[in-house]
Amino acid sequence: MPLDTFAPPQLTNYSGTTGTFLQHEEYKPYNPEFAADERIEGHPKPETRPPHSHTLSLPYPHVPEMCYPYAMSEFDVVGIGYCAVDYLGIVPKYPALDDKVRLTEFTMQGGGLIATAMATVGRLGGRASYIGKVGGDDFGRFTIAELEKESLDTSRVVVDPNGVSQFAFIAVDQETGKRTIFWTPSGVMLEPEEINREDVIAGTVLQVDAHYPRAALQAVTWANEAGIPVVMDAGTFRDGSAEIAGKTDALIMSTPYARQYTGQDDTEKAAQMMFNERRLVSAVTLGDKGCVYVTRDGTFHQPAFKVDVVDTTGCGDVFHGAFSFGLAKGWPIPQIMEFAAAVAAAKCTKLGGRAGIPTLPEVLSFLRTRSANHVWQYL
Repeated sequence: MPLDTFAPPQLTNYSGTTGTFLQHEEYKPYNPEFAADERIEGHPKPETRPPHSHTLSLPYPHVPEMCYPYAMSEFDVVGIGYCAVDYLGIVPKYPALDDKVRLTEFTMQGGGLIATAMATVGRLGGRASYIGKVGGDDFGRFTIAELEKESLDTSRVVVDPNGVSQFAFIAVDQETGKRTIFWTPSGVMLEPEEINREDVIAGTVLQVDAHYPRAALQAVTWANEAGIPVVMDAGTFRDGSAEIAGKTDALIMSTPYARQYTGQDDTEKAAQMMFNERRLVSAVTLGDKGCVYVTRDGTFHQPAFKVDVVDTTGCGDVFHGAFSFGLAKGWPIPQIMEFAAAVAAAKCTKLGGRAGIPTLPEVLSFLRTRSANHVWQYL
């Protein structure tokens, strides 16, 4: 569907500080040595991997004095967390109990917070690696294959031959694009002993959620030690999430998470409460109202872009992936926030969490007449 013309207001209280930005080498898709179906049948993952380096640094204007090394790494972003398979259908209205309704559109796509975020990085042309765990079933094979379509490295995905991969049924309201998710618990849980330090720190940025809390905590600890910035998708407040958040440099929370964590109903105050000296940014996403975020320069609001919404499934996941992409490129936070909002808005124009993710040229074209921050000047 065509995107409506919408120019967001200029951000206020931003100093306009600039820095020196590292230009990444030309993107070359990573080609895993083993196909998804081969690994699921029991073949080992590759033991040899392209070398990576953390020898180059980048002055980043919004990082505290203990500036992180932004390096020419093997990957732009490494993600560790939740993956799933989504069955999605659009309904003209949500049915009452004991009622029937005909789907007007149906699709099956890969889903999950971090898996979709990494798919976003890949669609934008970034180099991404996904670390997670699936069962040795059709859903597991589908999950890996969908990620490899986006040129992602999946060689670090752990396959449990006897495990059951997670999947969900999602009903999307035709009028509003709002969705209702029916999800299944999975028996596969990624544990710290199943991840490798070198794999985790192979990116310029690490992104995590709290779906595998013990593995995620180990991963962020390694990243902190290596000076790699951590982005957390804090969607659901659960056991272990607070400890992970404490080691996070860019904490992006859903409104329910922020309220549960802080006890504060005012999202702006919640974002301010979660900001501290170690953080690059703390943010609370507000759905169709955009997001509020806090940096060392102050508190800001990034509006959502107006589009013809078909489905909001995965909107937050895509936002987080686009944020990590921009962070890996060394862009200033206001530009990253606006860019991520544009990528998430474009996603909402198609059914499912991934079908509508734009390419980098597409999102830049979208922003040309809408941007308050001219992110393209940093490319």
